[in-house]
Amino acid sequence: MNGGNLFVKHNSHIGGFALSLAAILYVFVGLLISLIITLAGIGQKTDAYLYLNYLAAPIAMSAAMAITLKFKKFPVKRAYPAACHPKYFLIALLLIFGLIFSVSWIDTGVTEFLKLLGYKPKEMDSYLPNLSGGLIVPALLVIAVMPAIFEEGLFRGVILNTCEDGVGTIRTVFIVGFAFSLFHASAEQTVYQFLAGCAFAFIAIRAGSILPSVLMHFINNAIIIIFAACGLLDEAGNLIISTGGQIALIVTSAVAFIGGMVWLVLDKKPLIKCTKGSVAAFFAYGSVGIAIMGLMWILSFFIR
Repeated sequence: MNGGNLFVKHNSHIGGFALSLAAILYVFVGLLISLIITLAGIGQKTDAYLYLNYLAAPIAMSAAMAITLKFKKFPVKRAYPAACHPKYFLIALLLIFGLIFSVSWIDTGVTEFLKLLGYKPKEMDSYLPNLSGGLIVPALLVIAVMPAIFEEGLFRGVILNTCEDGVGTIRTVFIVGFAFSLFHASAEQTVYQFLAGCAFAFIAIRAGSILPSVLMHFINNAIIIIFAACGLLDEAGNLIISTGGQIALIVTSAVAFIGGMVWLVLDKKPLIKCTKGSVAAFFAYGSVGIAIMGLMWILSFFIR
């Protein structure tokens, strides 16, 4: 059997194809939006500028998913399983509580380390539009709802469900976490996004549905917006809270996260083993996307 036939034997090549296509379209849509911003004379610190840039990823991902499923003839129901046991929504709440209030502190350590290397992180205000009054509604829609739907659709939908049968459960969790983290091209958030991406993938696999991870993703982004709107975050994006309260929150959320993970690990669903050639198939077809997003990740150190 030649290498080409080996690659297309596994559905994991579809996941790699989707990742590469999403990255290519993301660059294309980003350039188109930049052209619109330039022609319209939109300033970089305006809400219009922020919203237009936030729309690039959802547009690219939705197009990539539609093209992939159509061109590769992968069943929509297999890519987006929905029904699941209610317990997984409870587990999702435990996991996201832990991720937000304990695991996310990894970002602070990573950022401080990068500062030693000359890295200058952006302030929280540079990421968020005006959140006063009713303006929090469009912010939640564009920054919380849309990413929860389209990012989960791509990573925990198409990529995860085309990979698991061949790549295996454990490898799929790490591959999806890797792809999710790399796609965001954020130096200081790389470790957290990898861990969050793995947690989202693990619960999606155990639940047999993307809905728990969609809920987690929405809460993760919505909490930031709501806290910022209420003035509860400092310039670095850290929660303004007393030392005692901070310790109690970290400990409580860490226990919740560990409890949720143990609950998933003890789930009786069997793990799928890896099939020879399936990992290579994903990375062969996903290499273009990995190269593009890897370059954008490197550029994030220099472009502010």
